[in-house]
Amino acid sequence: MNETIYRTRRERLLAQMEEGAAVVASAPQRTRSHDTEHPYRQSSDFYYLTGFDEDNAVLLLLKRGSETQSVLFVQPKDETMELWTGKRLGVEAAKARFEVDEVYGVDTYETKLSELMLNLPVLYVDPFDPLPPYEAARRCADRLRHRRETKRPVTRIIDVSHFVRTMRLIKNDGEIALIRKGLAITADAHHHAMQICRDGMMEYELQVAYEYVFRMGGADSGAYLTIVAGGDNANTLHYVKNDIALHSGELVLVDAGCEYGLYATDITRTFPVGGRFSPAQKELYEMVLDVQLQVIDAIGPGETKQALQERSERLMCEGMVRLGILEGEVDALLESKAHKRYFPHGIGHWMGLDVHDPCPYYDDEGEPIPFAPGMVMTIEPGIYLRADDDKVPERFRGIGIRIEDNILVTETGCENLSSAIAKTVEEIEQRCGASA
Repeated sequence: MNETIYRTRRERLLAQMEEGAAVVASAPQRTRSHDTEHPYRQSSDFYYLTGFDEDNAVLLLLKRGSETQSVLFVQPKDETMELWTGKRLGVEAAKARFEVDEVYGVDTYETKLSELMLNLPVLYVDPFDPLPPYEAARRCADRLRHRRETKRPVTRIIDVSHFVRTMRLIKNDGEIALIRKGLAITADAHHHAMQICRDGMMEYELQVAYEYVFRMGGADSGAYLTIVAGGDNANTLHYVKNDIALHSGELVLVDAGCEYGLYATDITRTFPVGGRFSPAQKELYEMVLDVQLQVIDAIGPGETKQALQERSERLMCEGMVRLGILEGEVDALLESKAHKRYFPHGIGHWMGLDVHDPCPYYDDEGEPIPFAPGMVMTIEPGIYLRADDDKVPERFRGIGIRIEDNILVTETGCENLSSAIAKTVEEIEQRCGASA
């Protein structure tokens, strides 16, 4: 995406602001242990507004009446540090690249704040983030209150992240194209895993097979830590140990998606280690799949996540009664939340620059936000029946199934962006038997 897109986003944010100053900081480097660091990953909000992927940078947006100003603080060039950590863009190159009014070295940030924030009554920061640039802005607001030339001290602090994340709800064509590319890579990874999965393979062997395809396909990385859960491990929702052998006759639940151009994908498939679903596994799988397809079919402009959640819970509860997992009248079971024992999570979540995009689900009045074209979310019903749960019919015990796709809301309904990934029983069995 070109620089004009990021400038337009900044202008949209400024248009929503009252007179004031908004601070959005880059992500810091994260220590893995002692003096080693995790691979750097930029703050999604900062990247959304700048397209800049270096650390130790700050965006400052200012609004005085009808006049606005955008200021970027970046790391100055430093040959010694660049020898160790790689090239920096630096102040001069940043001025040439970014469509902002001013660029300064980040070492001048606190000094410049006192000058630029003077007589602006509203400070927009993330009040819940302890990052130094936000703390510095709050300190500056406090100092300015006591300066003689201050005529309008900061009287309100507003959460800037809420504005940015609301903007992030609607993806443009460029963002959707990045998600599509990521999903093409993720599809290759899931299909490769289905083909190579075999009895005795360790969960972590399947994990690295996914990650190999991600990187070979040009992805930045996995969008999250890959879940490879064989057999009863699938009943631990965020199982990430991935250190047990897989066995024929069991299912393996894999939750894996890559990140491409900083945009996430998030796909779960559940498939048989031995290549064929048992009758009980097939019964459960097709019940979950039917729920997913019905929920996806309901998506379109004006629908809400809350309505999808209610629909999915009713459908799942009906399926559990039909299969003898629950007994009783559906409305009463829903009222008592009996179904939550086996379907405890939400039907899906926003997805974009973050795998769980932190965009709001409710508006400022507390009403559910209706879907609109350009929104992307996951749809992921699941059922989890632990091996030691004697309330479950014996043939179903130890089975965990989740099916997850990434759905784009369109003008006329929706598009399953991950529809190319094998999902029906027949498609999966064909893929699992492709190498046999």
